[in-house]
Amino acid sequence: MNDSASQGTGRLGLMARSAQLLRFASRYRHLAGAAGERGSREDADEFVADIQRLGPAFIKIGQALSVRPDLLPLNHLKALQKLQDDVTPVPVADVRAVIERELGVRLSKIFPEFDDAPLAAASLAQVHAAVLRDGREVVVKVQRPGIADSMESDMTVLRGFAGAADRFTDQGRRIGFGDWIEEMAETLAEELDYRLEAANMRALAGQLADYPALFVPAPIADFSTRQVLTMDRVRGSKISQHPGLQRLEHPLADLARDLVRAYLDQIFVHRLVHADPHPGNLILCGERLALIDAGMVLRLAPRMRDNLLALMQATVEGDSGRAAQLIERMGERLPVFDERAWQRRCDRLVLRYCNQSLNDEVGAGELLLALARQSVESGLRPPPEMPALGRTLLALEGSAKRLDPRLRPNLLVREKLDGLIGRRVSEEFSPTRLRAQLIELAGLGTRLPQQLRDALELVAQNRLRVRISGLGEARLLENLQKIANRISAGLISAGLVVAAALTLRIDAGPRLLGYPALALILFLTAFGLGAALVVSALRSDRRK
Repeated sequence: MNDSASQGTGRLGLMARSAQLLRFASRYRHLAGAAGERGSREDADEFVADIQRLGPAFIKIGQALSVRPDLLPLNHLKALQKLQDDVTPVPVADVRAVIERELGVRLSKIFPEFDDAPLAAASLAQVHAAVLRDGREVVVKVQRPGIADSMESDMTVLRGFAGAADRFTDQGRRIGFGDWIEEMAETLAEELDYRLEAANMRALAGQLADYPALFVPAPIADFSTRQVLTMDRVRGSKISQHPGLQRLEHPLADLARDLVRAYLDQIFVHRLVHADPHPGNLILCGERLALIDAGMVLRLAPRMRDNLLALMQATVEGDSGRAAQLIERMGERLPVFDERAWQRRCDRLVLRYCNQSLNDEVGAGELLLALARQSVESGLRPPPEMPALGRTLLALEGSAKRLDPRLRPNLLVREKLDGLIGRRVSEEFSPTRLRAQLIELAGLGTRLPQQLRDALELVAQNRLRVRISGLGEARLLENLQKIANRISAGLISAGLVVAAALTLRIDAGPRLLGYPALALILFLTAFGLGAALVVSALRSDRRK
């Protein structure tokens, strides 16, 4: 009985949540086809307020949406970037219960001192200060109780909505809501596993070995699990709150330059990027700078890394044609893609950046975000890594400017790119890489004679077949079905007209308005079908 009652309660809760999300989706369904537009500020503010009311899971979803110009209008993106992650703290008794359950021991056995007042409370977790038995000061990040189940429930509902939108709406087929929801679900699942965050912290710390002034607090593996993360406590002040930031010129200028260079290494060398370098995640500790909160990271595949490096080099050199081709290669053409409009927009943005970047009027982050928005307006869906990286660089430039207002990040980007490209060329011609290519070439040389003989035999026996992919795609089949429906309706209308004309010669039977009733009915039916066919064709052609 208890299990049945709890399942019934769970189903009722899921139905209530589905109804709530359905009302939200219905209210803002007009946004699905408005990507690339500006949108109204009032609607954007209401949109963000409603997302906050939907709870912690949707706060995270809103933050992810803030870097997707292919999904929302410009003002909505800007409003989402200001989305606050501060929420009501969890009662400390619940926090203690989570820690003891996860670590399997009483809290006092591990932490003789544990501050019940949280240092911070966010949508997914809250952080408490503590002291280990050896006197080491730490902070303990504890996942909010029930947040994983809540997010999984919300994602289940959203998957259903997204699947329906992809099947039954043009916007869904164009955007692919289902793919985005799955991508979002994977990202959130990683962010809810603090073991992965601990691994990210260790990897980022290794990447900063060449920059002694930068560091990442060390996680403590023995006291970290999926829902609890214990790490060294960083004593200092966030650069957004430091009182004397403008007066400490020399050390902060060095820190600012190291910070920019380290991030460029993360992007174009290591391919693992701390994705949220806003001032609240950078803590000044004397003459060193700590990067905290490694839950949000950006991972770049080797090909994506190389394309982004080539894109940045093209923008620095003002080669707008090359930049347009690279983004087109990385992205996805939509049916409404306008290549000439895209090239004009890319020319304007890249040349503006190339001509003005020495004065830092346009930063690399702003440029990537602008290129992503303009590609959407031209009918080209950019890769999700591009706007995400643009947002990261934009936050990085803002934080570096706080450390040193005289810093010129674009000059550092230009200097760093030359070294990075030289390094990539050296890697391509390294002995290890050449040996791998020689092995592939040897394998090709071994297989080529046999493959060539097989192909010639097929030609000689007249058994060579060419298979063309793409003809079975759903969009093509749908259009063919529409054509078949129109032809069938036209034939039926024509047949009814012929039948009506023949029945006019029959004098027997009931009459209507002086004509045989059957003939008149056939004429009216044929007219209705024909009119409906014409109206449907005109509407469909006008939309296309």
